[in-house]
Amino acid sequence: MVDGIRYGVVGTGMMGVEHLRNIALVPGARVTALMDPVATSIEWAREVAGDDVPAFDRIEDFAARAEVDAIVVASPNFTHRAVLEPLFGMDAAILCEKPLATRLEDARWIVERAAVHARPFWTGMEYRFMPAAAAFIEQVHGGRVGRLQMLSIREHRFPFLPKVGDWNRFARYTGGTMVEKCCHFFDLMRLIVQSEAVRVYCSGAMDVNHRDERYGGETPDIIDNSFTTVDFANGVRAMLDLSMFADGAEHQEEMSATGDAARLDVLIPPGDIVFSPRVGFRSEKQIERKHFAVDPIAHAAGSHEGATYYQHLAFAAAVRGEGAVQVTAVDGLRAVEIGAAAEISAREKRVVDMKELEF
Repeated sequence: MVDGIRYGVVGTGMMGVEHLRNIALVPGARVTALMDPVATSIEWAREVAGDDVPAFDRIEDFAARAEVDAIVVASPNFTHRAVLEPLFGMDAAILCEKPLATRLEDARWIVERAAVHARPFWTGMEYRFMPAAAAFIEQVHGGRVGRLQMLSIREHRFPFLPKVGDWNRFARYTGGTMVEKCCHFFDLMRLIVQSEAVRVYCSGAMDVNHRDERYGGETPDIIDNSFTTVDFANGVRAMLDLSMFADGAEHQEEMSATGDAARLDVLIPPGDIVFSPRVGFRSEKQIERKHFAVDPIAHAAGSHEGATYYQHLAFAAAVRGEGAVQVTAVDGLRAVEIGAAAEISAREKRVVDMKELEF
């Protein structure tokens, strides 16, 4: 049991700093260690955490000397396995940002190590914790649409932001857009549908963004738009509509669950849920709309509609032994598997059976 929680943050770029801002809002939490090999990133972190927090530029030194109860891993995707290897030797809970890893063999290795780690291991999937999204999921699971048959998710947003070293411009470092970005949505699909994927078809390409960029003479190779269909074992179909060049879209994310009794939509932002029951052809519509507010302080602390804060409250409860791990390493692996299948499908222009990824 831990009352005050000492946090270490590994990887203090944009997402690491967002974690720092939200840890500062968690009762009893304090940051006692930072780790990043890039001095500029440590400077960003200290603007939030304070100049007196010990900082390390090698993960081995952090693992040997940091005094922490919980660790947030927000380092670049392709580093997760290497970063986690020494951290699994520490007596500390771990929250590892999505995607769990960029390669399936690394994600499976992490699952194996997490299973024997003495403290909680949590995969960072913030989108589950947006208030409106959480309410949407609860209502679908509560039967509000009847028997769920179709789920659609839409994200129309801005392009990938610049990162230190430009690592997010190349699939070999990110796992590809369908892993890096879309693992959030594949995780939501599994959570909402409550089944496992059996087939994936993705039509996607890099058509607009980054085409005129060069890094060390190389052109980026990441998908910037796609349609992905996922068939689940229980018969539900899910679809993801992604555009990374829709900066002016009114709603960044939308989810629609359609069952045999009704349709339920959630719009993020503004955080509205719209309920539309089946009423028959030409009958009067009976639409209900409800708004789910985000704590304004939590909203200001990040770019995920307060979700990072709400996730940290749940993670802190797990660290204290007062709550369960809500997003396991296996959840992280399954999302990476669907994303990897979508990347294969887009490249090879074919349906991918999930059994192909087994070994």
